[in-house]
Amino acid sequence: MVSTDFARQIAGYGLTTAGILYRLPDHPSILQEYIWQDYDLAPRFPELNKFLAFWQTKLDGKLFRITVAHKDLIGPADLSAVSGEFRLQ
Repeated sequence: MVSTDFARQIAGYGLTTAGILYRLPDHPSILQEYIWQDYDLAPRFPELNKFLAFWQTKLDGKLFRITVAHKDLIGPADLSAVSGEFRLQ
C-alpha cells in the first residue's frame, strides 16, 4: 500500500511551510508566529489557502504576514549503469 504523502508527491505536491504572523486578540500590538506545514501545489497553494480561509472565519487572531517556502520532494533522477548495477547520481 502506498502512503498518502507519497501519492501526493507523485501528483506534483511538494512540502510547503508557511510562517504565519498574527496579532494576539487580547493584545493586538503583540505578534505571534504559527508554523503551518503540509503538502501543497505551487504556485496556487490550495491547501494553504483553505487553511487561511478557515483561520480568517473561525479564529480571532488577525493575520499580519505570511511567508511561504515550497519544495518539490520527488523529481527526476539520473541513473547510470556502473559494473552492471544502476546507481543514483
